[in-house]
Amino acid sequence: MVGVREGFEELYGAAPEGVWAAPGRVNLIGEYTDFNEGFVMPLALPHTAVAAVSRRTDGVLRLHSADIEGPVVELRVDELEPLTNTSWAAYPAGVVWALRSAGHPVTGADIHLASTVPTGAGLSSSAALEVVTALALNDLYELGLTRPELARLAQRAENDFAGVPCGVMDQTASACCTEGHVLHLDCRDLSIRQVPFDLPAHGLELLVVDSRVKHALGDGAYAERRAGCEEGARQLGVSHLRDVAYEELDGALSRLPDERVRRYVRHVVSDDHRVERVIALLDAGDVRAIGPILTDGHVSLRDDLRISCPELDLVVSTANAAGALGARMTGGGFGGSAVVLVESADVDTVTKAVTEAFAAAGHTAPRVFPAVPSEGARRLS
Repeated sequence: MVGVREGFEELYGAAPEGVWAAPGRVNLIGEYTDFNEGFVMPLALPHTAVAAVSRRTDGVLRLHSADIEGPVVELRVDELEPLTNTSWAAYPAGVVWALRSAGHPVTGADIHLASTVPTGAGLSSSAALEVVTALALNDLYELGLTRPELARLAQRAENDFAGVPCGVMDQTASACCTEGHVLHLDCRDLSIRQVPFDLPAHGLELLVVDSRVKHALGDGAYAERRAGCEEGARQLGVSHLRDVAYEELDGALSRLPDERVRRYVRHVVSDDHRVERVIALLDAGDVRAIGPILTDGHVSLRDDLRISCPELDLVVSTANAAGALGARMTGGGFGGSAVVLVESADVDTVTKAVTEAFAAAGHTAPRVFPAVPSEGARRLS
């Protein structure tokens, strides 16, 4: 990206040592399952965070975003402290902190960033910032870390430095996805499988509908659900909800006295099962049949986990009524985006129906675009 390289030179007075990109992601199925050591199926989007980066040897970290008004943020790498920065800079700074905490000799950097990943849309704009920073520093400092290792370090940056208790899905998707595939990630052992996802070959398209309702996961609602899942696992005598078999779900739920915890457990165990069903259908080439599973997933997110919102519910009901094969909200919830599986011939009809429904309800017009399975993080120059 020429603009990022030129922006770096204008800011810092020299050419960067390189330019890297890392994508946002959308999750096809498997929500709030990652921190329960379950299964997820994200795909990388064409939208990326791009970073021009050079090393420094004086312990100074300089950060700048082309997307946010403000001067260069200047920090000292040996003074980075978790939970002290609430701005966008916490994400790249947290990566530097996580690398140094793990014993890697990062002595500073000049970084200029620009991103096309929509913020607040549930598409992992923060993970893209973290992963692009981690990949650049891994290359420049010759740290030799693998993509899954970079993802775990980026997750630690978000968890411990920025204070958002996310699982490892977002960072793994950004670091490890491949073009034309959806990523099947086992969040227990972090094993990954690239599953072919060539929708055009089946006459299909996956749409992302950004509701324009901004979500923020640092406000406690996400953490409350995570704590509820952990409480459910404790009461059931398992380390994580991954260990509750779907076939034994009814019996497990009968042992949980708290209705709220019961709902959370039902969602996680059933969503892990939905991931397995989607994998089986994709392997069998029966792509259309995953549509109803997506819609079932939305009902669970809406009624059991209770993280949807009126706008996302409207996307799902309207899209399905207009002929979509299935739809669900995606990401952390409380706003953000939905995914809609449609016949290619019905894209315009469904898009028009959703847009008109938003207008009739007095909502801000949604942003609709195709989810094209794209390449993960990489060096551009």
